[in-house]
Amino acid sequence: MTEILLIRHGETDWNTERRLQGHWDVALNAEGLRQAQALGQALRGEALDAVFASDLSRARQTAEAIAAAKGMPVQIEPALRERCYGAFEGLRHGDIRQRYPDAYAAWQARELDARMPPGERPGETLREFSARVVGAVVGLAVAHQLRRIAIVSHGGVLECICREARGIGWDKPRDFDIRNASINRLQWNGHALRVLEWGDIAHLRQEALDEVDRT
Repeated sequence: MTEILLIRHGETDWNTERRLQGHWDVALNAEGLRQAQALGQALRGEALDAVFASDLSRARQTAEAIAAAKGMPVQIEPALRERCYGAFEGLRHGDIRQRYPDAYAAWQARELDARMPPGERPGETLREFSARVVGAVVGLAVAHQLRRIAIVSHGGVLECICREARGIGWDKPRDFDIRNASINRLQWNGHALRVLEWGDIAHLRQEALDEVDRT
């Protein structure tokens, strides 16, 4: 069995602006860096066999804070990237709704095979994206056969994995939070994923962040 600590990257300016990031390489902001450092401190005593991350800066920076606290390298896995949103990328939600009303409605309805208008890159359907990231996460557990690993990725990736592990179809509304720098624990038993604990943000309490500022 492999325990997976699935972690969303720390905060970025685009998160606070509700601007869609997708494959755009947006770095952590000052608060995101504080969150990453607090995360690293919280996991310092955790026995991890490997740390994996998406190749996008916001995930890589978050993973580096975890790995540095333990003297480990970060292993980069591009398949852990966020969904590619095509022409939606770089836009705020309100702007997307105004410019692409039909595509926006299909996106909000979680239509599995709807594809966004092409932008700098072609968008992925929800079906394509979910298959990619579930395959990537399970593939890491299967290929490495380690006891406990950390995977730092993106909000959309976390939603796909949680739905897969809980057997929640995309026709159901999301009933769980996906917070920046949250720790979400799952188990791969060789056949399926199972959620052990979801949405741990105890390490992001104000006193923990204040401690980061003092170091």
